[in-house]
Amino acid sequence: MKTVDIHTHLLNPHVSFDRLYDKITLRFFAKSLGVDAKNLMADPYHEYVRSMANSVMQSQNIDKTCIFGVDARLDKKGNELDRDGTVCAMSEDVLQVARDYPEAFIPFLSVNPLRPDALDRIDEYTEKGCKGAKFLQNYWGVDLNDPSYTPYYEKLAEKKIPLVIHIGSEYSIDSYTEYERVEMLKQPLECGVKVIAAHMGLGRFQYKLRVWRNISRNPAYFDRDYYTILEMLEKHENLFADISAILVPMRARALRHLSEQRHIHHKLLFGTDFPVPFTTRFNTFDLSREKKKKLAKIDNPFDRYSKVILEYFPEENQIYSNYLKLL
Repeated sequence: MKTVDIHTHLLNPHVSFDRLYDKITLRFFAKSLGVDAKNLMADPYHEYVRSMANSVMQSQNIDKTCIFGVDARLDKKGNELDRDGTVCAMSEDVLQVARDYPEAFIPFLSVNPLRPDALDRIDEYTEKGCKGAKFLQNYWGVDLNDPSYTPYYEKLAEKKIPLVIHIGSEYSIDSYTEYERVEMLKQPLECGVKVIAAHMGLGRFQYKLRVWRNISRNPAYFDRDYYTILEMLEKHENLFADISAILVPMRARALRHLSEQRHIHHKLLFGTDFPVPFTTRFNTFDLSREKKKKLAKIDNPFDRYSKVILEYFPEENQIYSNYLKLL
């Protein structure tokens, strides 16, 4: 099986891994992500790009990945308020990496709609080769249903490129939870944009008293947005959803249930959310201990992720070819 990973991230070229979150994940997951920890500390950005490209090119299951950055947080006048030192890579950075490794990466743009020249930037980046767009509106603090963004969505629809919208929990960057709900899909869909709802609306920490429910495989305890997305996939022809970062424990518990929703498999897309760390031996999906142990021994992070997904979505499943409907 060969497929395209619809959802991976470029890091900020000035990344230093000095946040507590970065230090913890780097220590435990550098090797599992196919990255040399010492080289990563010495030259974070270039080692990350090189290692990621090599992992893609050496993968048995991944042909290429769609790679994107995250634009800066802006105020209403378009002035920059914040540029996260880890996740904020600009579209120019993404295009350069795709030029350096064309056999590994498909570039997507990320343009905050609060930029006064946002529409011109969409024109520029698509002309330079970007095949899709990415929103992290919960980091930007942007309500996607603001009517003033209609021209932005109409431009994306005109360009016929998909828009990846983060729907679900966010723990790696400061964000506004009210802007990560499924309601954010409404206006882009109405404007005719081909929308990809990222992460299936899963992963929210919902139960503070009965904490175990947050990782339970009982479908009664899954996120409300997850079920809403399943319904919307049937209703909206231009809506798709990716399974990126679904191997995070508070999402992985839903894998069996999602694999049984065959009526919407023609709308699902394979994605990893690389470099978001994941585990195979200690997780909430319902594979046997021996199977998890075997999967954990796979060195290539993209193959390790895809081999888990193959346990739920066999090789002939549409999830691995649906990217052709969008790219």
